[in-house]
Amino acid sequence: MTDLLSANHISVYRDGKTILEDVSLSIGKQDFITIIGPNGAGKSMLLKCMMGFYAPSRGDVARREGLKIGYVPQRLVADHTVPIRVRRFLTLRKRAAKDALMKVAAETAIEEILDQPIHVLSGGELQRVLLARALLDDPDLLVLDEPAQNLDVTGQLAFYKLIEKIYAERDVSILMVSHDLHLVMSSTREVVCLYHHICCHGEPSMVTRDPEFISLFGNDMARLMAVYNHSHDHDHNHDEAAPLHDHGHSHDHDHEHMEKLDG
Repeated sequence: MTDLLSANHISVYRDGKTILEDVSLSIGKQDFITIIGPNGAGKSMLLKCMMGFYAPSRGDVARREGLKIGYVPQRLVADHTVPIRVRRFLTLRKRAAKDALMKVAAETAIEEILDQPIHVLSGGELQRVLLARALLDDPDLLVLDEPAQNLDVTGQLAFYKLIEKIYAERDVSILMVSHDLHLVMSSTREVVCLYHHICCHGEPSMVTRDPEFISLFGNDMARLMAVYNHSHDHDHNHDEAAPLHDHGHSHDHDHEHMEKLDG
């Protein structure tokens, strides 16, 4: 298969509720795809299914043979009663040569905290440690589930700039869930709007003008993103991404359930 990872018409039903309905999504080489959507849209579930953590009720997930995935979760709750230092945490269940570990530590700017206990780290430091651990295996695909959710605005900006740098310098594809679309606009290649199904998708500047995007996030967000697009005309010289699964119909969304993104 040419794709690294693909979900094919997957649906997830749990406790009588529809979490995902007929979702198809493919990640190819050097893709940078950001999934956005309101609370309860099924974004994290989609990642779990694609990574094999959760079996879909219908459909299937295909993975290229030998694919290496690095995963950065939303958060890690460090238990102060079980102290573990950063250096040891990085190599738990992983084999890494010292030079490889130091190279990744430098790449993620954690050299100065390698000998500190995990539980004393700031939110930004901890997320960089999680990122470093995900990069240690030199992954083909980096999967991030709202990695900057618990950081302040300065920390969010710094983390996303680091992700953009890694994408530019490594031969890696990125699949990320984020509600900080304005902060990842300059680097993400394709945006997927999810609300149990794929509502719209495409390049960031195009998606923010889509009626489905406006239905999900409101006119204020659409106007904000339009201003951003006008002020930040980024050209990454990427070929236009291949289309995702096209449902061929539009949807009316209940705005009571669309008021905010995952936070």
